This record gives sequence, structure tokens and C-alpha cells, in this order.
Amino acid sequence: MCTRCAGSCPATEGWTGERSDVPGRALAPICILAGGRGTRLGQRTRDVPKPLLELAGEPFLVHQLRLLAAQGARETVICVGHRGEMIESRIGSERFGVRIAYSYDSPELDGTLGAIRRARGLLPNRFLVLYGDTYLRLDYRAADEAWSASGLPALMVVLRNERRWDTSNARYERGRVLAYDKQAPTADMVWIDYGLGGLTTAALDRVADSERDLAMLYRRLAQRRELCGFLATERFYEIGTPVALEETDAFLAAAHEPP
Repeated sequence: MCTRCAGSCPATEGWTGERSDVPGRALAPICILAGGRGTRLGQRTRDVPKPLLELAGEPFLVHQLRLLAAQGARETVICVGHRGEMIESRIGSERFGVRIAYSYDSPELDGTLGAIRRARGLLPNRFLVLYGDTYLRLDYRAADEAWSASGLPALMVVLRNERRWDTSNARYERGRVLAYDKQAPTADMVWIDYGLGGLTTAALDRVADSERDLAMLYRRLAQRRELCGFLATERFYEIGTPVALEETDAFLAAAHEPP
């Protein structure tokens, strides 16, 4: 599905998001949030953490890392919680030339923002943030460079969604996200948080240290006009629900079939 034409587009429908023209400069390090319990997936995640669920014959996290490597990523920090030791044992310290470090939640789980704060010692002053259950087809380097050029402390990639794939939750205009509310979106929010963002360490101080939800930090940054917006054009895939998981499995299986 190509969001430029709101329908099936032969030029993009099978594109996995990988690039063949990645130049030498690496992306900013990427923090992958992979600590959730995956409760909406029911029995599927009883014994296996969500990032290790097999799609198209491989753990979902392997598909993510392959895509990131093809986009120029060289370093990641994976924030793990539920069955984190299983994830580290299966994935290891390097995949596809991407070096991997692990940050473990507390036993109570830290929440998305809490996990980033806990990983702070492993992260540089500027880093990208990726939800661990999303497969995102966009030009990651272009997003990184647009954010750098903006001079703003944070980034959110957005997609014009108009409630097609999930509830729209953002208002975007001229390179900035002007409003974001995941809990109570308003009617004028036709964009959606795509699943890739960016933060500087200074941005983490915009909310209280006790805040555990990354969405609340993004909301505050938008209110302060400090949230750079970058436009995605391809629909996202994710594995947060049984229906979404099956759809993503089918997409990855078709995309990696030999010609």
C-alpha cells in the first residue's frame, strides 16, 4: 500500500525498506524498545517474548535488525524486560554488522520512557528510538538528517493516516509536530506516530523523572514546539495484535520469496 496513492502501488508494495545505495556515514545509534509483555497476543507470548516470535521463518527482531543494517545502522541498544535473557541469548551481540548492547528493565518493568532513562549510560547524547514491534519502510538516514538540520531536541516520524490503520494521534505542519495525544486525540489529528523517533539527552528533562511513558514526553515536546516532524509515505507493519502479526508475517514472507 502506497500512501501517496492510497492504494496498491507496484513500485512500493513489495519493498522491504532495505536500500542498496547506503553511503558510508552511519545512522545515529538506535534504541529499540522491546521490553513489553505482548499481552494482546495471548498464548503466543506465554513462553516466547514478542521480539522472538517467528515471522517468515525468523524472529521478528532479526527482520528489524536486517532492515536497520541495510539502512546504515551500526549500533543499537535494545531495552528488554519480559524474558530479556532469552532475547539476548538468541540475538547475541552483533547481527548484520550492527553492534548490539542490552539494557534490562527493573523486575516491575520501567515503561517506555523509563526504559530509555535506564539505558542512558549506553546511549550517546543524540539517538533514534524505535518501537520493537514495528517494521518501518522509510529512508532512516533522511529522517535523521532532517532532524539534525532542524536543530530541535526531538524527532517524530509521522504518517498521514486518517484513521486507516489505527487511531490518528498527531497534528503536523511544516516540519513540526504541533500536537500529539495518544490517550485523547482530537478530530484535527489526521497523522499518526509512525514508530520511529529521536531524542537528545536534554529532551529527557522536559518531563519529571517519575514519568514512565514516552508518549507523555512526546506530548510535552509538541506543546513546546520542540518536536521535529518527518513524513513517512509507506504504511507501517507491526505485531502488536494477532491480526497485525498475521498481516506482517504475510508481508515479510511474500517480500522475501525468491523471484
